[in-house]
Amino acid sequence: MAKSTIIILASAICFLSFLGSALAVDRFVVEGKVYCDTCRIQFLTKLSEYLPGATVRVECKEAENSKNVTFQKDVVTDARGDYKVQVHGDHEQDLCEVVLVKSPRPDCAEIDRESHLQQAARISLTKNNGMLSSVRQANPLGFLKKERLPGCPELLLELGVNEDGTPILN
Repeated sequence: MAKSTIIILASAICFLSFLGSALAVDRFVVEGKVYCDTCRIQFLTKLSEYLPGATVRVECKEAENSKNVTFQKDVVTDARGDYKVQVHGDHEQDLCEVVLVKSPRPDCAEIDRESHLQQAARISLTKNNGMLSSVRQANPLGFLKKERLPGCPELLLELGVNEDGTPILN
């Protein structure tokens, strides 16, 4: 009698475990930072300023037809320029990226539309990629300041880059 009870109990536990995994919805959290690119070089420096109140969008589109949006959510950065977006569902077949939407500062609101920057903001939202964590860290994104800060030429020289961001060749 005890043996059959153990078998029934073990079967019920296995069934509930299977049912739970079958009903589980894939959930991801996309995290990142938004900054004001005070030197207009598209990477963070010690002169960069994080942007509270900036709006970013996490967007996934079908890889085959980039006009079909499968997920889209806007979020506003906190006091430190950080954002977190919860994404439901697996987007293995989609191209997902974080894009800048709106800056809270008129003096730092330009969005650089070069194609390499879009690729830098891509994120993988699937469990079929070898990543164990459901948290995805996006690259920092920067709005361009209208005018470079006066300290930028010295900083760029210190970093060994030209004003266009290319390395200084000696």
